[in-house]
Amino acid sequence: MRLGDLLELVRAPAVLTVLGDTLVGGAASGQPATVRRAALPLASACLYAGGMALNDYADRDIDASERPERPIPSGRVSPRRALAVASGLTGAGLALAAIGGGRKAFAVAVPLAACVWVYDTLAKDHPTGPAVMAACRGLDVLMGAGAGRLAPALPAATGIAAHTAAVTVLSRGEVHGTSPVIASSAAAVTTAGAAVVTAGALRRSARRGALAAAAAAAYVARSLPHQLAAAREPTAQHARVATRQGIRSMVPLQASWAARAGSGGAVAFLAGVEAVGALLRMRVKRTVSET
Repeated sequence: MRLGDLLELVRAPAVLTVLGDTLVGGAASGQPATVRRAALPLASACLYAGGMALNDYADRDIDASERPERPIPSGRVSPRRALAVASGLTGAGLALAAIGGGRKAFAVAVPLAACVWVYDTLAKDHPTGPAVMAACRGLDVLMGAGAGRLAPALPAATGIAAHTAAVTVLSRGEVHGTSPVIASSAAAVTTAGAAVVTAGALRRSARRGALAAAAAAAYVARSLPHQLAAAREPTAQHARVATRQGIRSMVPLQASWAARAGSGGAVAFLAGVEAVGALLRMRVKRTVSET
């Protein structure tokens, strides 16, 4: 398996969108920023990447007809290898959670990993699918807080989970098209989410409010136009673009919640993640075009 195939299997650029979850949870719950806790974003990345590999393993028969260019149906990655990658990354994610946050983080990581596997193998095409996926992202934020300190991180977890649910529902139209109601609902979630986090930050201080407003504006600018385009023309193409941008907009959304919690360091880190993501997306495109 070549590096480019592995990066495509685990959706490498999208993996960056989970790095801020535990930072937000930790900042909201008052956890100190220590070297040890740097393992928590890596835990999130492993669990997310493992879920992406498991997704392609579970969807290999459907992808053979709907997305034949993906790594498994194209023959570049075997189903057995994809399942091994998924299992290995899940195990690594759990281990890193224990290293970074001890038993309290591990206590949240276990149900998080379970939700990832339930979504990919059982719930994806079920009506409960968006709720399960939202639970995955909400739990990822709460992993940063750890068992016993969950309450302060619940607003951020809820905001990020709501965005995830909206994007997941919209993603169900990537092949056959979505509907104006679904796309408009996603746009409403985006607008409401930005307003809530900005208002909450302004109640704390003008500085936090300004920083959160800037991040929330970037979040809205990235996702809202594509959701509105899908509402006007609910085609599969518009649904795919809106879904992709909705995933990428998770980073500025995390930055807005980090600003609300007063963590300028997390905001700066997420700005770096944005830059790395842009470079990685160019790398993946170049690698795929050369195959």
